[in-house]
Amino acid sequence: MTVYADLQARCEALGTRLFTVTRLDEAGALFARVFTSHPVDYPVSGTKPMEKDGWYDTTIAGRRTFVANTPPEFAKYFFDHDLIVSLGLGSCINIPVVAEGKVLGTVNILAEAGHFTPERLAHYEALVAGATPALASELR
Repeated sequence: MTVYADLQARCEALGTRLFTVTRLDEAGALFARVFTSHPVDYPVSGTKPMEKDGWYDTTIAGRRTFVANTPPEFAKYFFDHDLIVSLGLGSCINIPVVAEGKVLGTVNILAEAGHFTPERLAHYEALVAGATPALASELR
């Protein structure tokens, strides 16, 4: 099992319904999806431009988890918010993968609205922290 699939399984045990991992190409100002639990809706061939907005300020520049527990909280940052909602999802977190002071990518976890309580968030962040050495190796 790959590090991505293992982390996905651990996150699904906490209630995750959509799981992706993206690699950051800061020089190219792009995110590239490298793993997905939903290959039809979110194929690994997909890229997304890096926008320097509030999400960027929190997740990339701030190296902190972005948390949105309702669609209006993420709609202003995600061009695909209608697709997310159509899949029955209403909350998300994006956890930066940081190694040697650099953000290499993000782990993106979505569930129903209101899912990311402080307790669940702590569990998700601990899972990603434990997987960070292996994630960083894959994302480099």
